[in-house]
Amino acid sequence: MLRHVVDPAPPLRRDAERNRRLLLRTAYERMAVEGLDVSYEDIARAAGTGMGTVYRRFPQRQDLLDALFGEHIDTVIGFAEQAWRYEDAWAGLCWFLERQLEVESGSRGLGELLRSRHQATELVRRAHERMTPLVADLIDRAVRAGRLPAGATPADFAAVHVMVGSVMDASRAVDPRLWRRALRIALAGMRHADLSDDPPDEAVIGHLYNDPRDEGTAHDRTARRPDRRSQHQGDLLRDHAHARRLPADHPDLGGHGR
Repeated sequence: MLRHVVDPAPPLRRDAERNRRLLLRTAYERMAVEGLDVSYEDIARAAGTGMGTVYRRFPQRQDLLDALFGEHIDTVIGFAEQAWRYEDAWAGLCWFLERQLEVESGSRGLGELLRSRHQATELVRRAHERMTPLVADLIDRAVRAGRLPAGATPADFAAVHVMVGSVMDASRAVDPRLWRRALRIALAGMRHADLSDDPPDEAVIGHLYNDPRDEGTAHDRTARRPDRRSQHQGDLLRDHAHARRLPADHPDLGGHGR
């Protein structure tokens, strides 16, 4: 009698998943310190894999960013929804901004992703679309309750987010808690500011979240990112050619090649 044995998780599949986790862990650790400009080449080198391995797992850079930060972004959306339920709208706004910045403080890359529309993925854009009306409603309620001056807008809170985030990034290595003080200063200033002049157009929010170093479009920035894919196209092709010649149990495929 023949027995048909089925392995529910073939070794190669387990190896591929292990290597995917290795790439994600390596990319997250590098981007947490250095920001989003970490290249695929740098990730591959730090993980001990080839460039082809990174591109097989994450063909587009936004695939990598969504895999790295998707859960964090969902958490921030949850904070916005929870803040919206606050009876005291001003307290809800303050709580939301602090919680969001706390999440960003754990990773420079995540902060850059949430504060730069040029670098944002579709996941981040959808997150902004969900959060913006909640924040706008909180602002309206806070103004009506006399907790914010008339004329306060979502653009003002976007400015606070960007300003405090800049302090956060500039002080990570010397005083990683300084952003909390900057946030208190900014919120206190907003609460007592004279905002009676012409409010900024809502379109300014998009400009606030754009990277001022970038003079091109989001597509141009992606093309110019230091993945240096075009410079290493030969390496990528050689990786694929090499992989086709290797047996399935070769260490380059089992340990790091997939």
